[in-house]
Parts: sequence; C-alpha cells; structure tokens
Amino acid sequence: MSLFGKKKNAVSVPKGCEGLDIRVESSVCTGEKVIGFYDPKTKKLLCSELVRTDEDIKAFYKKYGKSE
Repeated sequence: MSLFGKKKNAVSVPKGCEGLDIRVESSVCTGEKVIGFYDPKTKKLLCSELVRTDEDIKAFYKKYGKSE
C-alpha cells in the first residue's frame, strides 16, 4: 500500500448533465473563457468553470473521465 502516487478516479458527471456535450465558450468583451456541459435546449453552460490555459481544459476533461 502506497501513500503517494495514488491515481484519482474520475468524478461522476453532475446530475442533470448526463449525456450533454462539453463546450468551451469565450466572452466577446473580455475574452474570458469558461468550460462546462452545454444544454442545447436552454443554450446555457451547466457546471461551468473558468479556463485560463489549455491545461485547464485538459484537466476538466480528465476530471470527468471524458476525452477531448
């Protein structure tokens, strides 16, 4: 049994976001980017998070066990 180097399991997709696509959106005014689960019915991002680098995008996909 090792204390270090344990691989974290992916977090389950939040309730209400199952089956939705992941999308990155950018603000026209500030250029700020957010990533989240896109709901085409409401045209909104659910469970969104601020993105500053490409590593943040990769981390979001990895967090939920999805592939880009």
